[in-house]
Parts: sequence; structure tokens; C-alpha cells
Amino acid sequence: MERRLAAILVADVAGYSRLMGEDEAGTLARLKLCRREVIDPAIASFHGRVIKLMGDGALIEFASVVDAVECAATIQRAMTVHDRATADASRIQLRIGINLGDIIAEGDDIYGDGVNIAARLEAMAEPGGICVSGTAFDHAVHKAGVGFDSLGELRLKNIADPVRAYRVVLDPAAAGKVRTPPRRTNLRWALGALAGVLLAAGLAAAVFLRPPAASARPSIAVLPFTNSSADPREAYFADGITEDLITDLAKLSALDVISRNSVFKYKERRADPQEVAKELDVRYVVEGSVRRAGDDIRINAALIDTETGDTPWAEKYDRKAADVFAIEDEVVGSIVKALGITPTVMETGMLTRLPTANLEAYDYFLRGEQAARGGQRPQLRRALDLYSKAVALDPAFAEAYAADARTAVFVWRNAYDDVLPTPVSKKRAYEMAGRALELNPRLSQPYATLATLQSVDGQYDQALVSAGRAVALGPNSVDAHIALGFVLASAGRHAEAAAAIAAAQRIDPDLSATDRQVAGLVSILNRNLPEAMATLEQARSETQGVDDLNILLAMAYAEAGRMDDAGKEVAEALRLNPALNVEFHRLNFAYFRDSRDLETILGALRKAGFPQWPFGFQGDERDRLSGEDISRLVFGRTLQGKVHSGSPAIMQIDQEGNLVFRTASLLVSGKALVDRGRLCAQNNSLVKLGRTDCGPVYRRGMAGDGLAYAYVNATNVFYFSPIE
Repeated sequence: MERRLAAILVADVAGYSRLMGEDEAGTLARLKLCRREVIDPAIASFHGRVIKLMGDGALIEFASVVDAVECAATIQRAMTVHDRATADASRIQLRIGINLGDIIAEGDDIYGDGVNIAARLEAMAEPGGICVSGTAFDHAVHKAGVGFDSLGELRLKNIADPVRAYRVVLDPAAAGKVRTPPRRTNLRWALGALAGVLLAAGLAAAVFLRPPAASARPSIAVLPFTNSSADPREAYFADGITEDLITDLAKLSALDVISRNSVFKYKERRADPQEVAKELDVRYVVEGSVRRAGDDIRINAALIDTETGDTPWAEKYDRKAADVFAIEDEVVGSIVKALGITPTVMETGMLTRLPTANLEAYDYFLRGEQAARGGQRPQLRRALDLYSKAVALDPAFAEAYAADARTAVFVWRNAYDDVLPTPVSKKRAYEMAGRALELNPRLSQPYATLATLQSVDGQYDQALVSAGRAVALGPNSVDAHIALGFVLASAGRHAEAAAAIAAAQRIDPDLSATDRQVAGLVSILNRNLPEAMATLEQARSETQGVDDLNILLAMAYAEAGRMDDAGKEVAEALRLNPALNVEFHRLNFAYFRDSRDLETILGALRKAGFPQWPFGFQGDERDRLSGEDISRLVFGRTLQGKVHSGSPAIMQIDQEGNLVFRTASLLVSGKALVDRGRLCAQNNSLVKLGRTDCGPVYRRGMAGDGLAYAYVNATNVFYFSPIE
């Protein structure tokens, strides 16, 4: 028999007996699916140990209370969208209780009050809810990406003493917040008592009765460090140190940290710290400078309290460049001490971990980050090359793998095939994110990347698990909250998606243009058109030549009835990319779980004036071939002709449907099939996001070029004649 302290999670199915009575086979099948797709992946992700599975519940042990709470929150969030085809009355809902306490371990089982309290709290939870003990709350508050409602002290069956309890609030906007219900007071007694006190003590009573002020969490902005080196090209190194400090401080759950994007706007226009504090709604500002000359480095840094004008801490460092990580650790440690913050054990471990011991690898990484931030295609290719050089020098450089994955998924989502072909960028993003987590499972960014990949792949439940993990590990990470918003929007949970976007905006009041695209789409789906237009207009004012912004703005304007403005955005989008069309976006947005969301988007595109097919192609339905005609025409044949640009092209399809398509600059292979009277091509390189691309075939009659047929799909127009 062994005694130990452990975090215990108990879960059961609400109304299990009723569900079994109504549909035994169906309930069991749905419960097995729920365990396989939601519960088991979450337990594995948060390192839980399953003690036992009962027919309607589970007993799970965790070494970490934070992991137990994050696991429970991830499960309950995923359960809200799982099995949506089932009627509400028949859907499986879980109740979860969590306790940190002493347990008795005997063989593979565990016993004791630590387990019993968790079981009693589970019974107190609402269907779909989580109830935790005060001991669990004390360790998880401000560390898990959830909020808490105090339930006071509860009397639990067969537990001698009252147990402090809290209800977990899953709304991302409530993360880190603790709400206490107002104390109930007998009004007559209160008025009598107040009168007596006022008569006896006069105005002193008002002071005595005033509720204590709530202690505010410290908030901080790290301004871009000035490059004081003789070479202006060394600016990337100063930027890298700034970003490192932001990243490290953001790991502290007790501190609100403004993100990189919002502070870097002050790089070109130096502002007074008080002005910065007012604009970003923070109290503390860090500013400094970096000078690198050969192997020597000088860093000046200061912490400013903008409310008092004091400088609680300032320091100058003259060291070797190889000591840059030690300097960063000292700066962060001094700021933490000056603010009176006590990091948790986990946070201390995260802060003291060196990203790499190889300064050359770090230098490549910083150059890669500088290139990736621009978002232009040549720079993205350069960023990926620089990350590759960094990990070649240090194969254990987890942050470089994570940055590589972040950039690759951006390339994939935007179908920048001239940077990396679609299947290559997707594979690279998965592999780099996985490698980063193997090296450092406490990184937030790889989980955000995986959440995006999984959501677009239709793995909604797993995507919610990954996004929840990203937010839990990076409560101050904009990427994590934006990923959560994207996943929730993809899953059809628009109100929750808007809350996640709002959380990102609190961290970064000046979101990047890329993040504003996600925010704008979420606002469109929520029918908050004024917010959508304002968000997307701001992004467009900062970033020119990005057709995705024009597309989303055209949709928002069209839905708001501003047709002239919508037409201007359509014209600009088509100028940038003449091949844009509604069918292309049917593929691009095919990842939405609810088909009604896809139809909303396609309807807005049509309303705005986008053509149905690329290059404005329009066919006469009287000339359209049937499915049987298409099969006879193309299978076992060689089709020779040209694409819209006039470039020669040839397509070969054998009797089994194996397809090869060649132009002067393109060679792809895949499978061809006929579906609902359309010729379809299945090829990851040819079609955005690997979707099957289908379109009609038309007879052309007496075409001047002698080509008898036209095949149009979402990505091209191919004029051809079959040859023997």
C-alpha cells in the first residue's frame, strides 16, 4: 500500500440510465465514439493515467492539477460540438469533478478521501460542466486557460469537513478570472446596523464598510529595443531580443503582456512611455537598446512605472555575444522581481530553458523570424531556408522547428505553391510541429499550428484539443487565441469564436493583417458586419496587394448592402488574381463543419459579383456534356489543347482514370472521375488544400482555334480536342 498526493478526475455521463433505456445500442455506440475521438486523445495529450473505465464514467489520475483541469476543459469544449447530428435530448453530456488530495494506491487501483471528494464534486457539476475542489483551484487558478466561479463551502456526502468548491468557466474570455457570488444580507438588519454605526462613528463607518479594492494584475509592454550598432543591418538582432523578452514574460500567468505586433509599431516612431501606456492600456513599459560589435554586446534595459514615473529597475550589460541568453534571463528575472511576481514551478522551468546553445543557429533563427514577419512570398521562402539552417546547426532547437511549422502552415493555408507545393507545405507543417513538441512539449505555438491543420482536415474534435492546449500553455499568445477562434468558427461555434478573437485583441490591440482576416471572417459569420468592415479595412490600410483582404471586404460590403464598395473590392481582387472565382472558394472554405456556413460565404461572394468560374468563363448549358458523354470522350484518350493564357497543354487519362496534366511550366498527376455530370480531378498539387476539383465540359462548336471542347474547374480553363 502506497500513499501519495495526486490530482484525481472523475467523470460520468449525465442521464446515462435514461439514455440506455431509450436506445441501448445507440448510446453505447455513441459513447465508444466519444471516448475514441474526444476523451482518449485528451487524456493522452495531458498525460493522464486511466485507473478504471465504468459503463458510464471514468477515474483518471494526473501528476499535475493544471493538466487535469486543462484536460477536463478540453473534453467539455470538444463535447459541445461532438455528435451534433444527434437530437439534444439524446446527446451524451459529461459531468466532471476534480480534486487534489491524498490517495492510497494499491496495485492498479486508488482509494481514499482524495478520490471520494472528486466523485462527490462530479455529482455537483452540471451536465457539460466541471466542478473542482479548493485544493485543485489553488494550484490551477491563473495557470489553466479557464475561469472559475466560487461555490463557497459545500457539505459533501460522507465527507467530514466542508469542501471549498469552484465551477469552471469554459468561455475563453473568462480565462484567469475568478468570480465570487455577492453575499446575501438581511436588509432590515443591515439598515439597522448601518444606522447604529453611523450614529456612533460618523463618517468613519463609510470607510469601514467600503469593500476592499480588487488587486489588479500587472500589465506590461516591451518596446522594440533600439539598434545602437554601427551597422543598421543588425536591427534584426535587437528585434530578436525584444521578441525573446516578450515571449518569456508572456509565459507568466500572473502578468498581462502586450504582443509583438502592437509594440513594434513604435519601432519607427519613438513614443513617450506614458503615451504608450495610455494607448496600450498597460502600467509598466520596458525600453532599451542593443549594440553588437564583433563578439561583444552591450544591452541597456529599464522598467518604467508609468503611473508614478519611477524606474523600479534599470541595468547595463557589457558581455560577450554568446552570453545573450544569460542576459535575457537576468533581465526577465529582474523585471519579475521588481513586479513582485512569483512564477510557478512549471513557469520557472520554462523561463530557465535555453532555446539553443548555438549562437550561429540562434542568429539564423532571428533572421528567419525577420523574413517571415513580412509575409511576402520570397521572404517566406527565405525564412524557411533560414530555419532549416538553424536546426541543421542545432537539431534540438525546438523554437526553430515551431517557427518553421508556423510559416509552413501559413504557406499551405494561402496556397502559395510558388513557395512550397501544397502537399509539401502541409507535410512540413505537421512534421515540424511534431518535432518541436517532441523536443519541448510545453511550447504553445506548435499546438496552435496543429489546431489549424486539424481543423482544415476536418478533425474538429482533435483541433479543439490542440487549440485548448495552445491557450493553456500560452495564455498570452495571440497565435493560440486566434487558432482557437479559427477552430471554433470552423466547427460552427461562432459566438465562442468571437470571444476567442476578443481575447486575442486584449493581448494585441493592433492585430496583424493575417489575424485580422480571421477576425473579419468570424465577424461576418456572426453577422456583426460593422465590426467585420472596420477590422478588414484596417488590415487593408496596413497591407497592400493581398487579395484575401479584398475578397473578405467584398463579402462584408455585399452583406451590408454597400454594393458599390463591394464591386471595387472585387475588381481589385481580380486585378491581383484574375483566376479568382466562387468555385475556387467552394474548395477553399470546404473545411467548415456546418454546410450552411459554406453557403453563407459562397452566397456573399456571388452577391458581391465574383464570377462562378475562373477568368469569367461562362458556358452555354445547351452545349454542356452529360456524364456519359464525358466518360466516352476523355477516358483512354489524350486531350491536346491550351489553357486560358494560351500556353499549350495536354491531358492524358487512361481507362482506370490515371491522369497526367502538362503545360510548359507544370506537370502533375492524379486521378480522374466523373461525378454528377462533371469531370473531377483529384490531385494535391493541382487543387488548393487537396480538395477534389470538379467542373463541366462544353462543346465549343466552330471555335476559331479548332479546339472542340472546353473543360472548366475551380483552378483552370482547358480548351482541347481529343487525339488518337
